[in-house]
Amino acid sequence: MTKVQRFFDDIKNKKIAFIGTGVTNNDLIRMFLKKGLDVTVCDRKSREAMGELADEFESKGAKLSLGEEYIGAIYRCDVVFRAPGVYYHLPELEKAREMGIAVTSEMEVFFDLCPCKIYAVTGTDGKTTTTTIISEILARSGKTVHKGGNIGRALLPIIEEISEDDAAVVELSSFQLISMRKSPDVAVITNIYPDHLNVHRSMEEYIGAKKNLILHQNAFSRTVLNMDNADTNSLSEYVRGSLYKFSRLNVPERGSYLDGEGWLCFKDGEKTERIVHKSEIKIPGMHNVENYLAAISVVHGDAPNECIAETAREFGGVEHRIEFVRELDGVRYYNDSIATSPVSVIAGLNSFEQRLIVIAGGSDKKLDYNTLAEPINKRVKTLILLGATADKIEAAVRGYKDYSEENCRIIRAKTMEEAVETAQKIAVSGDVVTLSPASASFDLYKNFEERGKHYKSIVNDLK
Repeated sequence: MTKVQRFFDDIKNKKIAFIGTGVTNNDLIRMFLKKGLDVTVCDRKSREAMGELADEFESKGAKLSLGEEYIGAIYRCDVVFRAPGVYYHLPELEKAREMGIAVTSEMEVFFDLCPCKIYAVTGTDGKTTTTTIISEILARSGKTVHKGGNIGRALLPIIEEISEDDAAVVELSSFQLISMRKSPDVAVITNIYPDHLNVHRSMEEYIGAKKNLILHQNAFSRTVLNMDNADTNSLSEYVRGSLYKFSRLNVPERGSYLDGEGWLCFKDGEKTERIVHKSEIKIPGMHNVENYLAAISVVHGDAPNECIAETAREFGGVEHRIEFVRELDGVRYYNDSIATSPVSVIAGLNSFEQRLIVIAGGSDKKLDYNTLAEPINKRVKTLILLGATADKIEAAVRGYKDYSEENCRIIRAKTMEEAVETAQKIAVSGDVVTLSPASASFDLYKNFEERGKHYKSIVNDLK
């Protein structure tokens, strides 16, 4: 009996609850129902709001607990799977754990059961692109790669299809990591900046969640840390296996760096290899040079250098990250919906040589927007604001010592449609318009993907 078979055999007589429907849990619910397990789906949404999904789950044998009292059903179950967006320290989950109910998640169980090598990426910014770059390099080297986690696909539902010779490449958020007690074979932390402080109880809790990626590694593991980011580099003392670093500014003893001539290099003691020149990287921006440096330290030895260089030359980037949408009347439109923090917005602004028209604003993650004041004043000629954070962003920009309305005009919009139409009216040939929200999407959209897709559809419908 395999480990996976033993797991499903062990839970066949248990009552299992899933809190939250969405990308992660839906396929998992379908898998558990297909195996004939006792499943209860708990979601705050009403039956009407769930629509056909409720009908589907119920027709396959699931019990539903919906509406305001949805979470009470977990106390009648033996195992609870929480979706990533369900906070680990919810009082109801604390109570469930006190009652002896097993509270877990898709990624926790996947890490326990995965038969192949796991490469995992976390960080405040750059984790989606870095995860994708690693996946592309390993696939180019001949590996069968399973990419998932926080990047839009649950991997536990395909656990029976994964073989020992494959590679799993996963992106993990702080919400997933906060309860993780198992770490990957290869871990990379791209950077750590304040984020999600509307959910996490403190910055210390947020950093602690990121730290879980490396805390449970063994002596045969590999850890990759950003040497240029103080909070990330400070985690070096917790590394048990091989430590590699990446740096755009310094030369690590072991790891990757950018040399004075623009080459991305890998160094291990006295040996140094030039991998690819920064001018060959297809996706723009110095932040993407950093993403490639991280990926080089992750895959070096597992994939030929030529596969890394070929990926750099050919990979066009991930959806919603400085994604080119279209050019209309000489104006280029970009979608950077994934830029939900000031740091990621600044990286996006710095990817262009000219001053921009920027659409920003969204749900408040309790972040400090003062760090945006100088970059916006220097790199943005018109700022179009919408959503809950519009007031905070405007206050930060206007509070800059050299602010002037002539230099950086600020316009308000009530909807994304109005924001895009306003951008089209004021843009002239040669301008760049980008959606760079600096905020979460939850006040107007389910997630940044839905926001980005809506923005692109509006832009593509412009006449």
